[in-house]
This record gives sequence, structure tokens and C-alpha cells, in this order.
Amino acid sequence: MKKTLLIASLALTFAVFMAACNSCNSNKFKQAENGLLYRFETTNPEGAQPQAGDVLVGELLLRLENDTLFTNVGNADRIFQVAESPMFKGDILEGLLMMHVGEKAIFKIPADSIGNFMQESQMPPMYKKGAGQFFYYEIALMDIVTKDELAQEQANFIEEMNQRKEEEPATLAKYIADNNITVKPTKSGLYVIVNKKGTGAKVAAGKKVSVNYTGRLLDGTLFDTSREADAKAADKVQPGRTYEPLTYTVGAQSMIKGWDEGIMGQPAGSEITLVMPSELAYGARGAGKDILPYSPLVFNLTIESVE
Repeated sequence: MKKTLLIASLALTFAVFMAACNSCNSNKFKQAENGLLYRFETTNPEGAQPQAGDVLVGELLLRLENDTLFTNVGNADRIFQVAESPMFKGDILEGLLMMHVGEKAIFKIPADSIGNFMQESQMPPMYKKGAGQFFYYEIALMDIVTKDELAQEQANFIEEMNQRKEEEPATLAKYIADNNITVKPTKSGLYVIVNKKGTGAKVAAGKKVSVNYTGRLLDGTLFDTSREADAKAADKVQPGRTYEPLTYTVGAQSMIKGWDEGIMGQPAGSEITLVMPSELAYGARGAGKDILPYSPLVFNLTIESVE
């Protein structure tokens, strides 16, 4: 499966409109009939051209004057999905349709033209209306995922996820057997294994709790932890992160269902393991790159305090 789709959707990012610009520097940028300013750094007329519905793969640097707003230069990814039709005369779509695979181009667009179609909160903080600023899209087009290829990719993904859904009960049952877990699941399918019974106040809805945790997939892959030692052991330390207990209010719907159910009634000081089906975790949507849809999860928790 190709890399996760990173679409800078034309409809959701900058609705690019370009009025006629007679004051531009024609020595640096050419002007298309629709008013779009462009400059090609490299050309490859034999390369494939994108069509409506295609996804473009390449490098994008988006800036407002000299302030970079987004870049993936050095880490090519999916950067645009080509809309079916231009939203406005001279929008960036028309620039994308000018390109060939193997080319690099820069498109220069008046910031005020974009600002006229966006709410103030949607514009970068350095944008100043009436200041004559420009947005620059620097694009290196490296590949195209065609509309048909994208449809097939999505169909394959759905098939894969349906297979994961069908296999989940057996996968979870095998984990329970392989790890000699003898406790009975709750009505919802949650396994609550008490490794150490605490003696403090009991967890209840509305109380504030602090919990140290480590979350893993059934194959042992660590996807998150509040314990620095566990992060180091898995070589997954996040730079700048402070490793400390998670504090939250129980029952405020801020946690996944299996977590809230599993700690309810447990006294402070308890150390428990929760094994939960995906329905009690992230279900059909998954979470991040590690937790795919229909992934059962395992949490090792220590309830540090209950207030």
C-alpha cells in the first residue's frame, strides 16, 4: 500500500484566485492567460501530466513571502489531489495541470486574492491585508497516482480492513490462550487482570485520577506510554516530551471505553492489565500509523492516585 494520503485539498486549504496582474516582474515569472504567475525551474515535456482526480506525489514548499508555512522537501509525499474543475479563474489547479512528472515549478499568487475568500482566522498570522504579499507554491512533481489507481488502492484497503475485522475474534482468542489469561471477560469483552490490588481510594465517575500507562498491540509493539523507561526500551522516546502520569476526570468521555471501564472501582495503588477488543478502543477508524482499524489493545496501568 502506498504512503498515507496527504492531500492539501484545494477546496479546504487556499482557494486560489488570481486577478490580472500587470505589475509583476515578467523577467522572473510568466503570466498565463488566466492570470496565474508561474516559473518552471526544470522541464520534462515527455513526462506524464495529471488529470482531474489524480493525486500528485512530490515535494511542496508553501510560503508567504519568506515565511515557510509547509514543507516536505526531502521527504516526498502526496501533496495534492487534483480537483475536478477550477474553483476560480487562475487558481492553483490550473498550475498543477500545466506540470509534467519530473518538473519543478513555482506559482506566485497574491495573498489578498486568497484572503478575499478566506476567514481571517484561516490566514497565516503574518498575513497583512493590503500589504502586497504573495503566496509561493514551490512544487517538484515526482509521480502521479491516477484516479483509477487511487480507486483500486481504496478498494484494496477496504478489503484488507474487512479481513482484519473478520479475523479479530480469533486473533484476540489466540492472545488470551497464548498468555494463559484465565480471567473471564466482562459483558463488553474486556479482560481486566489485577496484578496488584491497591489500598487507596477507589476510582469512580467524576473523580480525578493519575495513571501511569503503557499501551501495546497484541504483537508487543508499543504505541504510547507515560513511562520513560518503557519508551527507551522500545526505542520510542519522543524528544521534548515530559514522561509523567496522565491525569484526567473519570467519566468525562476523554478516554476510550475500555480504559474507563477497566479502571472503574479499582483502588489507588492498583496495577492492572487491560486486554480489550477494538470495539472498546479505536474500532474501525484506528489511530495514527501504529493502530490500524480493528486492532485489539493491551494496556498496563498503575493507578497512582484518586481524588
